[in-house]
Amino acid sequence: MATPGGNEKLKVGILIFDNVEVLDFTGPFEVFSRTRTEAGVQARRSEDSAPFQVFTVAHLPDPISATGNLRVVPDYDFTTAPQIDILVVPGGVGTQPLLDHEETISWIQKTAPTAKLVASVCTGSLLLAKAGLLEGRSATTHWASLDTLSQFKNVIVDRKLRWVEDGDVITSAGVAAGIDMAFHVVERICGKEVADETAFYIEYPRRLATDPRST
Repeated sequence: MATPGGNEKLKVGILIFDNVEVLDFTGPFEVFSRTRTEAGVQARRSEDSAPFQVFTVAHLPDPISATGNLRVVPDYDFTTAPQIDILVVPGGVGTQPLLDHEETISWIQKTAPTAKLVASVCTGSLLLAKAGLLEGRSATTHWASLDTLSQFKNVIVDRKLRWVEDGDVITSAGVAAGIDMAFHVVERICGKEVADETAFYIEYPRRLATDPRST
């Protein structure tokens, strides 16, 4: 995927829902929203060199309650969201009821084909699997849900990597692993120098996919 040119920005849509894990969506949000193609603190004071436009999407426009009762007002709902270039599906205990929520699964199924990249964090991969996006692909999830992911047909579960890239779909392990995955996406699109500089700006030590995970 090429770096956007001029004022063109890739639209990063992050799904949120009741009982979504906070860091699952705020971690990638921070990474993508703080990325700049020009280095330095001053560059973060405007959107001029921002390669991404980041926003949240929920089923309805009402506030959602994330883990810890954090209240979040989504930027868009399913009917008003613009076309998404990078779809991010986080996890958390709230994914369990969504596996049987037809509107959410249908929205993922409709949104993914027009996206340039689909990514999940933690148990968000279960929603991708339910939507049929992981058939024949390698994928991962939170360590406590690896066996659950393996129950989906034709999903090749990777139990070692912190994130797994299979074509235009990237799945990450639990919670904080989503930050590392997001930096990988930044590097894939904007290059290693931009990703490393962004990590330096937010004072985050990047980890590799092959670094040890909880299991």
